Amino acid sequence: MKEWLSEHIVKPYHSGMAKLCDNVSFSVAELVIALAVIGLLAYIIARLIIVVRAEKKGKKIAFSFLYLILAIIIIYGGYTLFWGVYYDTQDFVTDAGLSEEAISVEDLAYVTSYFAYQANAYGALVERDENGLYLGDEAEIFKMSEHLYDEISKEMPCLSYDYVKPKPIYFSRLMSMLDFTGFFFPFTGEANLNVDSPLCFLPVTIAHEMSHQRSVAPEQEANFVAIVSCMEYGQMDYCYSASLLAYIHLGNALKEADEDVWRVVAQSLSDEVWADLNNHTQYWKQFEHTIAKEASNKVYEGFLQSYGQTMGLRSYGACVDLLVNYYAPKLR
Repeated sequence: MKEWLSEHIVKPYHSGMAKLCDNVSFSVAELVIALAVIGLLAYIIARLIIVVRAEKKGKKIAFSFLYLILAIIIIYGGYTLFWGVYYDTQDFVTDAGLSEEAISVEDLAYVTSYFAYQANAYGALVERDENGLYLGDEAEIFKMSEHLYDEISKEMPCLSYDYVKPKPIYFSRLMSMLDFTGFFFPFTGEANLNVDSPLCFLPVTIAHEMSHQRSVAPEQEANFVAIVSCMEYGQMDYCYSASLLAYIHLGNALKEADEDVWRVVAQSLSDEVWADLNNHTQYWKQFEHTIAKEASNKVYEGFLQSYGQTMGLRSYGACVDLLVNYYAPKLR
Protein backbone atom coordinates (compact mmCIF):
# COMPACT_ATOMS: atom_id res chain seq x y z
CA MET A 1 0.00 0.00 0.00
CA LYS A 2 2.77 2.45 0.94
CA GLU A 3 4.68 1.62 -2.24
CA TRP A 4 1.56 2.34 -4.29
CA LEU A 5 1.04 5.65 -2.51
CA SER A 6 4.66 6.61 -3.10
CA GLU A 7 4.70 5.78 -6.81
CA HIS A 8 1.17 6.83 -7.83
CA ILE A 9 0.32 9.67 -5.44
CA VAL A 10 3.32 11.23 -3.70
CA LYS A 11 5.89 11.32 -6.52
CA PRO A 12 3.44 12.64 -9.14
CA TYR A 13 2.19 15.21 -6.62
CA HIS A 14 5.72 16.44 -5.85
CA SER A 15 6.60 16.62 -9.53
CA GLY A 16 3.41 18.44 -10.47
CA MET A 17 3.55 20.93 -7.61
CA ALA A 18 7.27 21.60 -8.15
CA LYS A 19 6.65 22.39 -11.84
CA LEU A 20 3.72 24.63 -10.93
CA CYS A 21 5.77 26.53 -8.32
CA ASP A 22 8.66 26.75 -10.77
CA ASN A 23 6.68 29.44 -12.62
CA VAL A 24 7.48 31.95 -9.87
CA SER A 25 10.92 33.04 -8.67
CA PHE A 26 10.09 33.20 -4.96
CA SER A 27 9.62 30.30 -2.57
CA VAL A 28 5.95 29.34 -2.40
CA ALA A 29 6.87 27.24 0.63
CA GLU A 30 8.06 30.33 2.49
CA LEU A 31 4.82 32.13 1.60
CA VAL A 32 2.72 29.18 2.81
CA ILE A 33 4.66 28.99 6.09
CA ALA A 34 4.38 32.77 6.61
CA LEU A 35 0.63 32.68 6.00
CA ALA A 36 0.30 29.71 8.37
CA VAL A 37 2.11 31.62 11.12
CA ILE A 38 -0.04 34.70 10.54
CA GLY A 39 -3.14 32.51 10.51
CA LEU A 40 -2.13 30.87 13.78
CA LEU A 41 -1.61 34.23 15.48
CA ALA A 42 -4.94 35.50 14.14
CA TYR A 43 -6.65 32.34 15.39
CA ILE A 44 -5.16 32.70 18.88
CA ILE A 45 -6.20 36.34 19.11
CA ALA A 46 -9.71 35.60 17.82
CA ARG A 47 -10.19 32.70 20.23
CA LEU A 48 -8.93 34.79 23.16
CA ILE A 49 -11.53 37.44 22.34
CA ILE A 50 -14.25 34.79 22.13
CA VAL A 51 -13.19 33.23 25.45
CA VAL A 52 -13.12 36.60 27.22
CA ARG A 53 -16.61 37.44 26.02
CA ALA A 54 -18.09 33.98 26.57
CA GLU A 55 -20.17 33.05 29.60
CA LYS A 56 -19.00 29.41 29.62
CA LYS A 57 -15.27 30.08 29.29
CA GLY A 58 -14.18 26.53 30.09
CA LYS A 59 -16.12 25.14 27.16
CA LYS A 60 -14.73 27.75 24.76
CA ILE A 61 -11.15 27.11 25.91
CA ALA A 62 -11.62 23.37 25.44
CA PHE A 63 -12.94 23.82 21.91
CA SER A 64 -10.13 26.25 21.08
CA PHE A 65 -7.54 23.65 22.00
CA LEU A 66 -9.50 20.93 20.22
CA TYR A 67 -9.52 22.87 16.93
CA LEU A 68 -5.81 23.61 17.26
CA ILE A 69 -4.94 19.97 17.96
CA LEU A 70 -7.09 18.88 15.01
CA ALA A 71 -5.24 21.28 12.71
CA ILE A 72 -1.88 19.95 13.94
CA ILE A 73 -2.98 16.35 13.34
CA ILE A 74 -4.10 17.19 9.79
CA ILE A 75 -0.82 18.98 8.98
CA TYR A 76 1.31 16.21 10.46
CA GLY A 77 -0.75 13.62 8.64
CA GLY A 78 -0.15 15.43 5.38
CA TYR A 79 3.57 15.68 6.12
CA THR A 80 3.69 11.98 6.90
CA LEU A 81 1.94 11.14 3.63
CA PHE A 82 3.89 13.49 1.37
CA TRP A 83 7.33 12.98 2.92
CA GLY A 84 7.43 10.34 5.64
CA VAL A 85 6.24 7.63 3.24
CA TYR A 86 9.64 7.75 1.49
CA TYR A 87 11.38 6.44 4.61
CA ASP A 88 9.41 3.21 4.31
CA THR A 89 9.34 2.79 0.53
CA GLN A 90 12.49 4.26 -1.02
CA ASP A 91 15.84 2.48 -0.80
CA PHE A 92 18.33 4.66 -2.64
CA VAL A 93 21.37 2.58 -1.64
CA THR A 94 19.88 -0.54 -3.23
CA ASP A 95 18.45 1.29 -6.25
CA ALA A 96 21.83 2.91 -6.96
CA GLY A 97 23.75 -0.33 -6.43
CA LEU A 98 25.87 1.09 -3.63
CA SER A 99 27.67 -0.65 -0.78
CA GLU A 100 27.31 0.07 2.93
CA GLU A 101 29.97 -2.40 4.06
CA ALA A 102 32.17 -1.65 7.05
CA ILE A 103 35.17 0.50 6.14
CA SER A 104 38.80 0.32 7.21
CA VAL A 105 40.70 3.18 8.81
CA GLU A 106 43.18 2.96 5.94
CA ASP A 107 40.47 3.54 3.33
CA LEU A 108 38.91 6.27 5.46
CA ALA A 109 42.26 8.08 5.65
CA TYR A 110 42.81 7.63 1.92
CA VAL A 111 39.45 9.12 0.91
CA THR A 112 39.77 11.93 3.48
CA SER A 113 43.17 12.82 1.98
CA TYR A 114 41.64 12.78 -1.48
CA PHE A 115 38.96 15.31 -0.55
CA ALA A 116 41.49 17.45 1.30
CA TYR A 117 43.50 17.55 -1.94
CA GLN A 118 40.37 18.39 -3.95
CA ALA A 119 39.45 21.17 -1.54
CA ASN A 120 42.94 22.65 -1.92
CA ALA A 121 42.86 22.37 -5.72
CA TYR A 122 39.43 23.88 -6.23
CA GLY A 123 39.95 26.34 -3.39
CA ALA A 124 42.81 27.85 -5.38
CA LEU A 125 40.57 28.32 -8.44
CA VAL A 126 37.46 29.94 -6.96
CA GLU A 127 37.13 33.68 -6.55
CA ARG A 128 37.94 35.18 -3.14
CA ASP A 129 37.44 38.52 -1.40
CA GLU A 130 40.02 40.78 0.22
CA ASN A 131 39.95 38.59 3.36
CA GLY A 132 40.68 35.43 1.41
CA LEU A 133 37.15 34.06 1.83
CA TYR A 134 35.18 32.35 -0.92
CA LEU A 135 33.38 34.91 -3.04
CA GLY A 136 30.88 33.25 -5.34
CA ASP A 137 28.05 34.77 -7.33
CA GLU A 138 24.86 33.68 -5.54
CA ALA A 139 22.60 34.15 -8.54
CA GLU A 140 25.04 32.30 -10.79
CA ILE A 141 25.29 29.40 -8.32
CA PHE A 142 21.51 28.97 -8.41
CA LYS A 143 21.51 29.25 -12.20
CA MET A 144 24.24 26.61 -12.59
CA SER A 145 22.17 24.05 -10.70
CA GLU A 146 20.16 23.31 -13.84
CA HIS A 147 22.61 20.66 -15.07
CA LEU A 148 23.89 19.58 -11.67
CA TYR A 149 22.38 16.07 -11.84
CA ASP A 150 23.00 15.37 -15.51
CA GLU A 151 26.17 13.31 -15.07
CA ILE A 152 25.35 11.41 -11.89
CA SER A 153 21.93 10.46 -13.32
CA LYS A 154 23.71 8.53 -16.08
CA GLU A 155 25.44 6.40 -13.45
CA MET A 156 22.46 6.29 -11.10
CA PRO A 157 19.25 6.50 -13.16
CA CYS A 158 17.17 6.54 -9.98
CA LEU A 159 18.27 10.18 -9.57
CA SER A 160 16.72 11.27 -12.87
CA TYR A 161 14.16 14.04 -12.41
CA ASP A 162 12.83 17.01 -14.39
CA TYR A 163 14.72 20.10 -13.27
CA VAL A 164 12.92 22.72 -11.20
CA LYS A 165 14.61 25.78 -9.74
CA PRO A 166 15.89 25.70 -6.14
CA LYS A 167 14.61 28.76 -4.27
CA PRO A 168 16.44 31.18 -1.93
CA ILE A 169 14.61 31.96 1.31
CA TYR A 170 14.00 35.65 2.10
CA PHE A 171 14.02 35.09 5.87
CA SER A 172 17.25 33.09 5.75
CA ARG A 173 18.53 34.60 8.98
CA LEU A 174 15.60 33.00 10.77
CA MET A 175 16.55 29.67 9.19
CA SER A 176 20.03 30.04 10.67
CA MET A 177 18.52 30.69 14.09
CA LEU A 178 16.61 27.41 13.69
CA ASP A 179 19.81 25.63 12.56
CA PHE A 180 18.73 24.94 8.97
CA THR A 181 20.79 25.47 5.83
CA GLY A 182 17.92 24.39 3.61
CA PHE A 183 14.76 22.31 3.52
CA PHE A 184 12.57 20.39 1.11
CA PHE A 185 8.92 21.35 1.46
CA PRO A 186 6.78 18.32 0.52
CA PHE A 187 3.58 20.32 0.11
CA THR A 188 5.05 22.38 -2.78
CA GLY A 189 7.87 20.08 -3.93
CA GLU A 190 10.39 22.94 -3.64
CA ALA A 191 14.04 22.88 -2.59
CA ASN A 192 14.55 25.91 -0.33
CA LEU A 193 17.92 27.39 0.60
CA ASN A 194 19.37 29.51 3.38
CA VAL A 195 21.39 32.29 1.67
CA ASP A 196 22.52 34.00 4.88
CA SER A 197 24.99 31.28 5.89
CA PRO A 198 28.51 31.11 4.35
CA LEU A 199 28.25 30.98 0.58
CA CYS A 200 30.93 28.32 0.15
CA PHE A 201 28.44 25.65 1.28
CA LEU A 202 25.53 26.89 -0.84
CA PRO A 203 26.26 24.76 -3.95
CA VAL A 204 26.42 21.45 -2.09
CA THR A 205 23.39 22.40 0.00
CA ILE A 206 21.46 23.04 -3.19
CA ALA A 207 22.50 19.57 -4.34
CA HIS A 208 21.37 18.13 -1.00
CA GLU A 209 17.89 19.63 -1.17
CA MET A 210 17.55 18.66 -4.83
CA SER A 211 18.33 15.06 -3.82
CA HIS A 212 15.24 15.16 -1.60
CA GLN A 213 13.21 16.11 -4.67
CA ARG A 214 14.53 12.87 -6.15
CA SER A 215 13.00 10.85 -3.29
CA VAL A 216 16.26 10.46 -1.33
CA ALA A 217 14.84 10.91 2.16
CA PRO A 218 17.49 9.92 4.79
CA GLU A 219 19.85 12.80 5.50
CA GLN A 220 23.05 10.73 5.36
CA GLU A 221 22.16 9.45 1.91
CA ALA A 222 21.19 12.95 0.74
CA ASN A 223 24.59 14.26 1.85
CA PHE A 224 26.32 11.49 -0.08
CA VAL A 225 24.26 12.20 -3.20
CA ALA A 226 24.95 15.92 -2.88
CA ILE A 227 28.72 15.41 -2.70
CA VAL A 228 28.92 12.90 -5.55
CA SER A 229 26.60 14.87 -7.84
CA CYS A 230 28.69 18.02 -7.36
CA MET A 231 31.97 16.21 -7.98
CA GLU A 232 30.61 14.52 -11.10
CA TYR A 233 29.23 17.86 -12.31
CA GLY A 234 32.79 19.21 -12.45
CA GLN A 235 31.98 22.91 -12.06
CA MET A 236 34.63 24.40 -9.74
CA ASP A 237 32.28 26.17 -7.28
CA TYR A 238 30.21 23.04 -6.84
CA CYS A 239 33.29 20.80 -6.58
CA TYR A 240 34.87 23.08 -3.99
CA SER A 241 31.68 23.17 -1.93
CA ALA A 242 31.31 19.37 -2.09
CA SER A 243 34.96 18.84 -1.15
CA LEU A 244 34.52 20.99 1.95
CA LEU A 245 31.44 19.09 3.09
CA ALA A 246 33.03 15.73 2.35
CA TYR A 247 36.17 16.69 4.28
CA ILE A 248 34.12 17.76 7.30
CA HIS A 249 32.27 14.43 7.46
CA LEU A 250 35.29 12.29 6.66
CA GLY A 251 37.67 14.34 8.81
CA ASN A 252 35.42 14.07 11.85
CA ALA A 253 35.24 10.30 11.41
CA LEU A 254 39.00 10.01 10.87
CA LYS A 255 39.77 12.10 13.94
CA GLU A 256 37.73 9.69 16.02
CA ALA A 257 39.35 6.65 14.39
CA ASP A 258 42.98 7.82 14.33
CA GLU A 259 43.74 11.33 15.55
CA ASP A 260 47.39 11.23 14.52
CA VAL A 261 46.55 10.45 10.90
CA TRP A 262 43.79 13.03 10.95
CA ARG A 263 46.23 15.68 12.16
CA VAL A 264 48.53 15.00 9.20
CA VAL A 265 45.64 15.33 6.75
CA ALA A 266 44.31 18.47 8.44
CA GLN A 267 47.75 20.10 8.22
CA SER A 268 47.71 19.55 4.46
CA LEU A 269 44.77 21.90 3.99
CA SER A 270 45.61 25.26 2.44
CA ASP A 271 45.19 28.60 4.22
CA GLU A 272 42.29 29.42 1.89
CA VAL A 273 40.42 26.25 2.83
CA TRP A 274 41.01 26.84 6.54
CA ALA A 275 39.75 30.41 6.14
CA ASP A 276 36.44 29.17 4.77
CA LEU A 277 36.11 26.39 7.36
CA ASN A 278 36.85 28.79 10.22
CA ASN A 279 34.42 31.35 8.82
CA HIS A 280 31.76 28.64 8.66
CA THR A 281 32.43 27.68 12.29
CA GLN A 282 32.30 31.28 13.50
CA TYR A 283 29.06 31.97 11.67
CA TRP A 284 27.21 29.06 13.28
CA LYS A 285 28.76 29.64 16.70
CA GLN A 286 26.64 32.77 17.15
CA PHE A 287 23.50 30.63 17.14
CA GLU A 288 24.71 28.06 19.68
CA HIS A 289 22.60 27.38 22.76
CA THR A 290 19.70 29.54 21.60
CA ILE A 291 16.20 28.49 22.56
CA ALA A 292 15.11 28.50 18.91
CA LYS A 293 17.97 26.25 17.80
CA GLU A 294 17.55 23.76 20.65
CA ALA A 295 13.79 23.57 20.13
CA SER A 296 14.21 23.13 16.38
CA ASN A 297 16.79 20.37 16.87
CA LYS A 298 14.58 18.56 19.36
CA VAL A 299 11.62 18.57 16.97
CA TYR A 300 13.67 17.50 13.94
CA GLU A 301 15.56 14.82 15.85
CA GLY A 302 12.24 13.42 16.99
CA PHE A 303 11.02 13.39 13.39
CA LEU A 304 14.13 11.51 12.21
CA GLN A 305 13.82 8.95 14.97
CA SER A 306 10.12 8.44 14.24
CA TYR A 307 11.09 7.16 10.79
CA GLY A 308 13.79 4.78 11.90
CA GLN A 309 16.68 7.25 11.82
CA THR A 310 17.71 6.08 15.27
CA MET A 311 20.95 8.06 15.28
CA GLY A 312 18.90 11.28 15.33
CA LEU A 313 20.92 14.30 14.25
CA ARG A 314 24.08 12.17 14.34
CA SER A 315 22.79 10.33 11.28
CA TYR A 316 24.29 13.11 9.19
CA GLY A 317 27.73 11.55 9.76
CA ALA A 318 26.63 8.17 8.42
CA CYS A 319 27.33 9.28 4.82
CA VAL A 320 31.00 8.50 5.56
CA ASP A 321 30.53 4.77 4.87
CA LEU A 322 28.91 5.50 1.53
CA LEU A 323 31.64 7.96 0.52
CA VAL A 324 34.47 5.59 1.42
CA ASN A 325 32.86 2.58 -0.23
CA TYR A 326 32.16 4.63 -3.35
CA TYR A 327 35.51 6.43 -3.74
CA ALA A 328 38.10 4.03 -2.28
CA PRO A 329 37.80 1.47 -5.14
CA LYS A 330 37.99 4.28 -7.71
CA LEU A 331 41.13 5.78 -6.17
CA ARG A 332 43.14 2.60 -5.67
